[in-house]
Amino acid sequence: MSTRDRMDPQVRARLEQYLDIVGPQGLSGIEDIPQRRRKQAELAALRPSGTAPTDIEVNDYSACPGTDPRARVRVYRPSGAGAPSPCLYYIHGGGLVAGSAESDDAKASWLAQTVGCVVVSAEYRLAPENPYPAAVDDCFAGLRWVAGNAYELGIDPDRIALHGSSAGGCLAAATALLARDRGGPAIAHLMLISPMLDDRCLTASQQSNTGFGAWSREANMQAWQAYLGKDFGTDRVPAYAAPARVDDLDGLPPTYVDVGDLDLFRDEAVDFAHRMMCAGVPVELHVYPGGIHGGETLAPEAELSARVRSYRLGALQRALLAQPFGRSSPSARWSG
Repeated sequence: MSTRDRMDPQVRARLEQYLDIVGPQGLSGIEDIPQRRRKQAELAALRPSGTAPTDIEVNDYSACPGTDPRARVRVYRPSGAGAPSPCLYYIHGGGLVAGSAESDDAKASWLAQTVGCVVVSAEYRLAPENPYPAAVDDCFAGLRWVAGNAYELGIDPDRIALHGSSAGGCLAAATALLARDRGGPAIAHLMLISPMLDDRCLTASQQSNTGFGAWSREANMQAWQAYLGKDFGTDRVPAYAAPARVDDLDGLPPTYVDVGDLDLFRDEAVDFAHRMMCAGVPVELHVYPGGIHGGETLAPEAELSARVRSYRLGALQRALLAQPFGRSSPSARWSG
């Protein structure tokens, strides 16, 4: 059976429709990064309007003094949310070279409404215009701002979780490492969705699970090169840039990892989860047969996609809603 034949049938049907619109190689077949961004924006504009919840208050804040003013956060608060509320710090994907907080408005709003928490979406500078460490610096600065302004934002500083998908998973893991190594802010939970963690691109799944049009090994290598610049392909890449390179995973927060078994990031995600377990970190790991990179976004109506969402929501609700309120006083804030 071919790799494509192993794909979930509902996801495969949607993938074929998508490739009919975009071309046989999908977005990952567009080598010019600015052109790929424009095509991605065109596709986003074709999505049905009104998919995002309407009872969400959305506000933008300049949260990263000293960096590019475009590095900001967007805060989503469900109507009627109490204070202090749990907070999900959301980092968008896009291969480190594309995407924005605005492009993930619907996802962030849906999470705020469905989980019942405040979602803070990080805006960060993109490569190649802004190579490492710009993106992770922006994400960490945004996290510090959120923790330092917890009272004003109406969130519980003891219930802040990080969420990152694909390249957002890379940045979420790197932000968690920075928070651990710099003494805070405290992170209650880490959620890594099909995370892009390893710049070396040498795993078996990188070789076999590619060419579907969602994200390819070639596009992945181009993205890492754009992000790492002259350090790409060397041993000089730090773990804060490519978290798969970290030696010590002790002290990271409880973590949820999921990935499709046909995702090119399968092996690096599973290896990272396994090494976290060996370091004593509580980890929930899911590998979905027939799943491809971004399949649940491509085919949201698929039974597999519904199952994926249900497990993620369950993990977030257990992490954020089942915990007692923190012992901090209402005015307490992280001051690191």
